[in-house]
Amino acid sequence: MPIKGLIFDLDGVLVDTVPAHFAAWKRMFEENGYEFGRAEYRRLVDGRPRFDGARAVMTRHSENEVRTAADKKNDYYVEMIERGEFRVFDAAVRLVRQCQSEGYGLAAASSSANVRAVLEKAGLLDAFPVVIGGDDVEKGKPNPDIFLTAASGLGLKVDECVVIEDSSSGVEAAKNGGFYCVGLLHEDHESELTAADCVVSSLAEIDIEQIDEAKSALPV
Repeated sequence: MPIKGLIFDLDGVLVDTVPAHFAAWKRMFEENGYEFGRAEYRRLVDGRPRFDGARAVMTRHSENEVRTAADKKNDYYVEMIERGEFRVFDAAVRLVRQCQSEGYGLAAASSSANVRAVLEKAGLLDAFPVVIGGDDVEKGKPNPDIFLTAASGLGLKVDECVVIEDSSSGVEAAKNGGFYCVGLLHEDHESELTAADCVVSSLAEIDIEQIDEAKSALPV
């Protein structure tokens, strides 16, 4: 089926909030006695719901302690976002506005519970009639629920949508849901996002007609 909707991840795809997330995680983990670097961020935390990320690192703590620590991480992150300590990707703005003007259904689907606040701060909330945060689904990535919920909100079938993701857990979630997935591979990525149907280094490289043709050529 032809593409009718695009589902965007937030962090690392629409906006560069990774430095804020990393700084907030690092501060919280080190306060709790854990070393935390870029490798741990990519392997254990990136793209996952907040509690799951905290649990993956805080193996010496109880569930209640992990939950409290995860909430503290969020407090640190929100403080940075409110100060405007993130940037919006120009290529993302151009693609979103192009798709909006051409009548595509647009959804933002992020493990972050702060997705609406970040989109509003970025000036993009108006472009997304459907916004799904990590608190809107029971199971986080790599479970596909967040993308299935987004597609349902758009009133579209899975094979009418394309998911754009930059994390391995997000790509896995998209493929687990049966979606065509475009992987956005940043320079500092350790993984290759090999499970994605196609990989780009910038949203400026995305040509929806070409993706539509490639998607249509896949075996059913």
